[in-house]
Amino acid sequence: MNEAAERILNELWNLLIEIYKKEKERIDSLKGLSRLHPGMMDYVKVSFLKSDTRSVPDQMALDVYEPLSFSDDSYKIEAGPDFYELSEDIVLSEFFPAWRSRMEQIFLSGNYGEHFFGYRLQLVLEVRNGSSKRLHREYLYNESKRHQLKEQLNQFIETKVWKELPVLPSDKDEFFFARHLMNPDFMEQHPDIVEPLIQRLNEKLVANPKRREKWQYTYVSAFKEWAEERFLDRFCEPAGDFDVVRNLLNVDKRPAVHVSEMDFFLYAALHIGRKEPETRKRYLELAVQLGSEQASGYLTKGSGRFAARYDGSLMSGTCNDIMQTIDIRIHSEEEGAYREALDYICNLLREGFPRTYQMKLKSAEKRWLPIASLAKSKLHQFFANALRYEALFPLISEYAELAMEEFAWYGDVESGIKAVMPGTYAVFGLGLLSDAYFPLVRRYMEMVDNEHQSAQDAFAAAFVAQHGVNVHAMPTLVSILFAGSDMAKPVKGITIDTPELVHALNSALADKSVPQREFVLYRMFGSEKKGLAVLNRKQA
Repeated sequence: MNEAAERILNELWNLLIEIYKKEKERIDSLKGLSRLHPGMMDYVKVSFLKSDTRSVPDQMALDVYEPLSFSDDSYKIEAGPDFYELSEDIVLSEFFPAWRSRMEQIFLSGNYGEHFFGYRLQLVLEVRNGSSKRLHREYLYNESKRHQLKEQLNQFIETKVWKELPVLPSDKDEFFFARHLMNPDFMEQHPDIVEPLIQRLNEKLVANPKRREKWQYTYVSAFKEWAEERFLDRFCEPAGDFDVVRNLLNVDKRPAVHVSEMDFFLYAALHIGRKEPETRKRYLELAVQLGSEQASGYLTKGSGRFAARYDGSLMSGTCNDIMQTIDIRIHSEEEGAYREALDYICNLLREGFPRTYQMKLKSAEKRWLPIASLAKSKLHQFFANALRYEALFPLISEYAELAMEEFAWYGDVESGIKAVMPGTYAVFGLGLLSDAYFPLVRRYMEMVDNEHQSAQDAFAAAFVAQHGVNVHAMPTLVSILFAGSDMAKPVKGITIDTPELVHALNSALADKSVPQREFVLYRMFGSEKKGLAVLNRKQA
């Protein structure tokens, strides 16, 4: 072996062993790791970096975690005389095989413990000379550990997933379970295999909505990792920073797409779209470029489950359940047009159309609810327009009951501070215009996710401005205040100045815990202390 290559090999190896020693101490100190955890160390990259500028020294580097495009956590060694004796051929033909042999020995030894190495270890060699870069990549496999992990996965599925309630998996297992489902080394990548397991956990977690929502985000993120790393990486290259936008490789540089792979990619895109509509659209567009006629149909017509077009006498509508869009065109600004449109949308929801849809609207009328925080979206505009007609209130209420869904958001705005639960515009409008819909408002407030939505904070002020503070409105007002987000401020204009109001407030707070009462009183009076003073004074 070339002497310079051997000295560098020993220098880098000693550095790696020191790094691994610290990592082992850290990993051994971790308690309660999931039995499905495949191992933490699955990547090693050695880099020989020759700079083309004097301001940056020539270096060698080690990465023990796959680098992120926006950070640099490499362990670096400034180049010495041996560095300049190595040609690229020597690095590839002598240094790397010796490095690989040493890595394979410790990888298969079992000396580092159960959770240190996974069953697969990626070895990367980078040789960079100025702007030119060459990457060499190999994988080491520990078949014994892969078999052990697969057995553990099968046992987990049998004893924790398929078993009837009250048996549930630990939430710490769900992250790895989702990723094992998307791993062809453990599970066949076919919707008929994966979907029943996903839905089985969804069903078992129905009584625990927050954990169910977390599980859904977990498997969506696993689908996304599969789509990016196991599918798109083979056919695309990044078009910019952070790998968000991708361009297809030239036809002669990309492999053929197998039908089964494309089917699973489309299946993944549809799951991802329930949480990330823009990602779904981007994936389907890439699939079309890769020749998928099914993806083209999804983009233009939907799944085919719903009639793509509806023509009424005063409006027309189109829908796409895959893209989760409903397009409404109002031909005549009158009650009948909005009745037809509401009937059309309600029928879609009854048939299972996604409640988290986005609306496209063509209407000459532009109205908005008097709630400053609401996004001026087409959905908002549609319901504000429809609420002009009192005769439509029962139908709008029916729509709200069909649309409301906990831990879900309309697709009319990007996820963030202005995102709202399906049914929001209808409920808020009815709640402001008629006390007949106070019970609907209270049901909505029981469902709203106040950790991820804040529109109800501003609705409280609009409700007080519209209805004032009275005995009849008190239970609804308390439910609105209680549903406020952590950022909710005290509401101006609330005055409790009669024994009747004090009694009504106490009655509305009777089933609340101490922290809940404190929060409502803070929103009413600015602090619990002031609220209690008002209540005590009026009772006296």
